[in-house]
Amino acid sequence: MAKVLLVDDDLTMLQMVAELLRQEGHEVFPFSNGSAALAALTTHAPELVITDLYFDKTRAHGLEVVQKARALSPPAVVIVITGYGTIETAVEAMKNGAFDYLEKPFKVDDLKLVVQRALSYNAVVSETVYLRKQLKKKYEFSQIIGNAPSMQAVFKMIERVANTDSTILVLGESGTGKELVARALHFNSRRQFAPFVPVNCSALPENLLESELFGHRRGSFTGAISDKKGLFEEADGGTIFLDEVGSMSATLQSRLLRVLQEREVRRVGENTPIYVNVRVVAASNEPLEKRIKEGTFREDLYYRLNVIAIPLPSLRERRDDIPLLVAHFLKDKLHPVTKRPVQVTRQAMEVLCAHAWPGNVRELENAIERAMTLCEGGIIQAGDLPPSLLAIVKTNSPSADASAAMTLPVVPESALYPLRSALAPGAAPNGGQAGEEPVLPLKTYLQRQELAHLNRAIQQCGGDKEQAALLLGISKATLYRRMGGEDKEA
Repeated sequence: MAKVLLVDDDLTMLQMVAELLRQEGHEVFPFSNGSAALAALTTHAPELVITDLYFDKTRAHGLEVVQKARALSPPAVVIVITGYGTIETAVEAMKNGAFDYLEKPFKVDDLKLVVQRALSYNAVVSETVYLRKQLKKKYEFSQIIGNAPSMQAVFKMIERVANTDSTILVLGESGTGKELVARALHFNSRRQFAPFVPVNCSALPENLLESELFGHRRGSFTGAISDKKGLFEEADGGTIFLDEVGSMSATLQSRLLRVLQEREVRRVGENTPIYVNVRVVAASNEPLEKRIKEGTFREDLYYRLNVIAIPLPSLRERRDDIPLLVAHFLKDKLHPVTKRPVQVTRQAMEVLCAHAWPGNVRELENAIERAMTLCEGGIIQAGDLPPSLLAIVKTNSPSADASAAMTLPVVPESALYPLRSALAPGAAPNGGQAGEEPVLPLKTYLQRQELAHLNRAIQQCGGDKEQAALLLGISKATLYRRMGGEDKEA
């Protein structure tokens, strides 16, 4: 059950409540002295604290226990008991963080009910905090990857503007990760514990999108059987992400402009404005200037949205990041049959790097998922890749040992968002530190990674290269050749 710290200077009451709680299965630590109870809070780290508000007709220790219990990490939930109950003392206890309030004398069933409610509340809060931490971790560190200078610039911009309330316009082709950038902006801002509400503006017809964004009043149109809050209201205090904002109709653009100007919304069928505190992050997969020239997008709305623009490069513009992305997609994944980490052959990697990727990172991720499912022996061959990539195999001659599995590169910390090294004093223009090793050509980098892996295998086998070759799943001759030597025994 729960750890309960009990504080009351009435020994009869203390013993009675302690026995009652123990019968319910709780672990109880009773104290009749406020100072001892304050010291025990840190030692015992209770989940629930039940404390008298007054000791010797003073409230000094009682409120101190409430405040210190709420300051624990994680905070304990507190129930206050007193024989001198008034509305004023109840309000004072609540202001200091108490969950509930009981006045002596109280019924046993009342105490049991309050304890049950307090522990249920604490469990829900703990689960919510855990889920938020997991969500923040998912969208903060491991989803946006890139060593290319263009991606380093994106990381730096996210770091600089995340904790502001400025409206952001994210520009990039489909599949470049616009929503990931929007989530990174939200979960690295002071709004991170408020809602993040994504909306695909191109997925809904005009009348339905208007109702979804701004809400509606009951009876305002056929099917409006009850009042409905809009997504701007749902996102109050947090961030709303308007994906494909360029697809909005002229009417909705006008209403969005007013929201950005006045920070208020009006539900469909209602004239009363509702103030909202929302940060807007918009995205478009095509230049909005083009739509302005065509007369399909308002110029004044464009300037309201384009306060800070974050352009995302296409994958074909940063092909050197493909091995890092492949390594990321395969990280911690095991082949369903061999139960071993999945590897990629050199020829398959060459095909991946040569493809134009019109669907960008999303297309690459889907291709890797398909290949991982279809490959045999836990090694992705070129033939396991989607048919659209197989034409590249015919036009590119395979390199030596093309069918041999290669060591995937480790995704360096500098390739992950948030970027730290590029923001430190003395950063070089390309995002690295002055005096750091220069960025190597991809082929050289992969060769060094492979050589280091071969040497580790040989060292693990006590210098026996034949055993190392077996461990690596290659022939001894291939091992010598990959190390740059000749097989004297071949």
